[in-house]
Amino acid sequence: MKFVHLHTHSHYSLLDGLAKIDDLIERAKELGMNALALTDHGNLYGAIEFYKKAVKAEIKPILGVEAYVAPGSRFEKQAKTGDKYFHLILLAENQTGWQNLIQLVTKAHLEGFYYRPRVDKELLRQYHEGLIALSACPAGEIPRLILNNFEQAEKTAKEYREIFGKENFFLEIGHHPNIPEITKVNEGLKKISEKTGIPLVATQDIHYLKPEDAEYHDILLAVQTGNKISDGDRLTLKMDDFSMRSQEEMLEFFKDLAEAIENTVKIAERCNVNLALNQIFLPNFPLPEGEISAIAYLQKLAMEKLTDRFKEADAKAMERLNYELGIIEKTGFADYFLIVQDFVNWAKERGIVCGPGRGSAAGSLVSYILGITDIDPLKYDLLFERFLNPERISMPDIDLDFTDTRRDEVFAYLRQKYGEDRVAQIITFGTMAARAAIRDVGRALGLAYGFCDQLAKLIPFNQKLDEAIKTVPELNELYKKNPDAKKIIDAARHLEGVARHASVHACGIVISKDTLINYVPLQRSPQNENVIITQFEMHSIEDLGLLKMDLLGLKNLTIIEETVRLIKELRDEEVDISKIPLDDKKTFKLLQEGDCTGVFQLESSGMRRNLKELKPTELEDIIAMVSLYRPGPMELIPSFINRKHGREKVKYLHPKLEPILKNTYGIGIYQEQMMRIARDLAGFSLAEADILRKAIGKKIKVLLEAQKEKLIKGMTDNGINEQIAKQIWKLFPPFARYGFNRSHGACYALIAYRTAYLKSHWPIEFITALLNADSGDVERIAFLISEAQKNGIRVLPPDVNKSFVNFIPEGKNIRFGLLAIKNVGLNIVEAIIQERQIAGPFPDFADFLARIYHKDLNKKSLESMIKAGVFDSLNIERGQLLANLEEILSFSQNVKKAKTAGQNSQSGLFGINYSTPSFLRLKTDNKAASDSEKLVWEKELLGLYLSGHPLDKYEERVKNNNIKSIKEVLRLAADNGNGSNNGNGSKIVGIISKIKRVISRVGQPILFVEIEDKTGSLEMVVFSDTLAKNPGVWQENKVIATIGKLSSRNGEPKFICQQAVEL
Repeated sequence: MKFVHLHTHSHYSLLDGLAKIDDLIERAKELGMNALALTDHGNLYGAIEFYKKAVKAEIKPILGVEAYVAPGSRFEKQAKTGDKYFHLILLAENQTGWQNLIQLVTKAHLEGFYYRPRVDKELLRQYHEGLIALSACPAGEIPRLILNNFEQAEKTAKEYREIFGKENFFLEIGHHPNIPEITKVNEGLKKISEKTGIPLVATQDIHYLKPEDAEYHDILLAVQTGNKISDGDRLTLKMDDFSMRSQEEMLEFFKDLAEAIENTVKIAERCNVNLALNQIFLPNFPLPEGEISAIAYLQKLAMEKLTDRFKEADAKAMERLNYELGIIEKTGFADYFLIVQDFVNWAKERGIVCGPGRGSAAGSLVSYILGITDIDPLKYDLLFERFLNPERISMPDIDLDFTDTRRDEVFAYLRQKYGEDRVAQIITFGTMAARAAIRDVGRALGLAYGFCDQLAKLIPFNQKLDEAIKTVPELNELYKKNPDAKKIIDAARHLEGVARHASVHACGIVISKDTLINYVPLQRSPQNENVIITQFEMHSIEDLGLLKMDLLGLKNLTIIEETVRLIKELRDEEVDISKIPLDDKKTFKLLQEGDCTGVFQLESSGMRRNLKELKPTELEDIIAMVSLYRPGPMELIPSFINRKHGREKVKYLHPKLEPILKNTYGIGIYQEQMMRIARDLAGFSLAEADILRKAIGKKIKVLLEAQKEKLIKGMTDNGINEQIAKQIWKLFPPFARYGFNRSHGACYALIAYRTAYLKSHWPIEFITALLNADSGDVERIAFLISEAQKNGIRVLPPDVNKSFVNFIPEGKNIRFGLLAIKNVGLNIVEAIIQERQIAGPFPDFADFLARIYHKDLNKKSLESMIKAGVFDSLNIERGQLLANLEEILSFSQNVKKAKTAGQNSQSGLFGINYSTPSFLRLKTDNKAASDSEKLVWEKELLGLYLSGHPLDKYEERVKNNNIKSIKEVLRLAADNGNGSNNGNGSKIVGIISKIKRVISRVGQPILFVEIEDKTGSLEMVVFSDTLAKNPGVWQENKVIATIGKLSSRNGEPKFICQQAVEL
């Protein structure tokens, strides 16, 4: 080892470093490096990933950070000098150094954040032990001082040596001859070294891998700063090379400073941090007084609650319970179960609806008895070993669903119970996906947005650029023939997958047995400074052996909670959703008819078609459909349906397969079936069968061959013919694609059944809950309203005397909420409702103005309520009110002044009694609003047409001309598959809701037009030749008939307009 890189940035130096961890290590290996440091800007995001992967590659990992140092105190949020912070490299020499690095980085984020997370010299003195410090790049304090005040630079160098110790501080010297400033800094560093004896160390400030990556790194910096690369005054490193140089190059650069090179090796040899990965650090559950151990308390709780789930003595349940408790004791996970049951039952006691389970945890009888899950693993034949394998001890994984509106209450409870310093949410990183990378690169290169957007939209969702170029002919053509397209794509390839920003993981939470910063650096959420999150993402948290759980917010549980609340409030009926019958005829009738709008997991058109054919009669059928309706196993659905109805014969390769596959008509659907085949036919224990399952899932050839041999031998040892045994083995590899976790399927089928049960028995309350859950999604609301109408339920317009904040049932109909109106805020809505509840309904409009004098009742909110029809029931026409709006506002302002002045209703302001409604005088000779105007207003303010639809009067013409709805057209496109062109001559009638105009690269106008009908919307592309034929057609709110070509390439349907006329 001749030289070691000690100053390296990965892509976790967000939008500054270009290289991903894998690429850094691969490049270091390629260059023959035996050690490498990672020193990202101000964070330790990549430390665990880097450590693991470096060790695996037999490269010594050196863990560090390029810290930001405040010029004064970290608590000062204004810079006394011109500098807000300086850079400083810190490397962990040993375990103490690693702990101190975590402390420093955490405090920098939590205490010293000002533009960047900053430490100060007070913190460096406190946490210097075990750290080696380098003076950093030209942004370091000493290099900056060298340029302006050499004496102070020397003094500061001595100060850092005093802080870290004589052997632990080095002056960092880099080779960047094209930057005059660095040449001057290097000369100064050499002088300081000669005068003070502080040793030099040679580094290369690595921001990308190879010299040819410089242009892509420059684009990345432009993305970070929002600049174009053509901008003159912007952040750039293009003036020199910041790639990973070889050892030979570094030796040549510093041939006159051999000591600086040697010191890199000496520092690397001193840095020996060994992280304790894959151990388990489980928090202790606080036991009630008198309880001696976690396992004893768990056993006691399980026995006490057994009778809640099983009313009579059940030998099978007792046997399974004792078996599970034995494994839990052996693996040491009693605290885990106690922690989870505690917060789940806390939530249930407070009316927070919890899911019946998620994932393999439903296979545990202990979980079921303790109330963690809600599905009987004995009745539904779920396996404990799929959840907790006694032969491969790893942290169990209990993921839980809560109502999405109240999940934060559970987070708060955990913080309160275990301590703010021991509980945190988990970080996640948004990376540049292919489409975003194309748009970002195009913007940085200064290319036309329309062109970049068009290019981005050619890339299928969730597909990488290299794959898209191979599979999308149009993209491939552009790449080959259009120089700009090639330039964008080539750059985007380098940026794709690079971390762009940090955020909070949607559901991950970690609980530690002691203070978290003993294990993990912390920071504030970039989106909410009051939320503390880890700097390690969830895989790193698991590697450290900390308790990580996923607490998911599930909207469907909120819908269940809201439906049950409405039933109680309006009908005074109590519904315990966990105790509903699972064989309800009304529920299965609804499912057989495919009436599944709002039914969890069963709502898609494809699933509805399958349910109509399947005609489910029991929960097993729903479990199977939830498990099968996925890419891959979906192709098995026709056989499953035919076998259920006796239209296709069920065959078994061996009689012993029948009891395992009988419920699924001889088709292997569940991973647990695979495990049972291994146990019952080959003599595997279920723990061994779980290892087989994992081997098949990983598709590692060596593992598969070993398992194949073992399985076939086991079957032949049990008397099964070898040829039959080999045929049975052939069932196993497809499980990697088809096999579904039955426990998870059972849990989600139960949620589906529960939502269907509520819908079948209380449709008005259920649809009201659906509307409230989706109140922010206008297209969804419009769809739900049309679905409600099919069920004979009308959604009534917002009304000043009848509406509340949100949607509410009203008799056999549903009333629109006031908060749904654009420009009308919660404060004014609550004021209206409160006044109505205190003094009764408003008999007329003047009474409303006299009683509602809230500050938020202004021109915007009042005009919006008028246009939305809120006052229609007061027998005053919308057009009349709008014509008198200035008079109305004047009256309202005078009411406010009178109330503010404290005048009583008798005296009034200036002797006028403004609380007397008759004082309002309106002109009545104005033209009434037309129906079409009202529809436009409703669309504008409610987001949808409520009192009618602009297409109503064209219904007969549409029907007579056999014109399909947009929903039907989109379904046909989906059925025909991606990349299809569904021919010329597709006809659509709709209303123009949005128009975006762009200019093509050749200077021609192109319109992107959103057209909608009663069933949905579609983006239409109008090229310049079509536009020229009929330019007056293209205006918002116009109803048009159009003929064109529908393309559903890349999963994003587009309608290429060829002709259009206004109706």
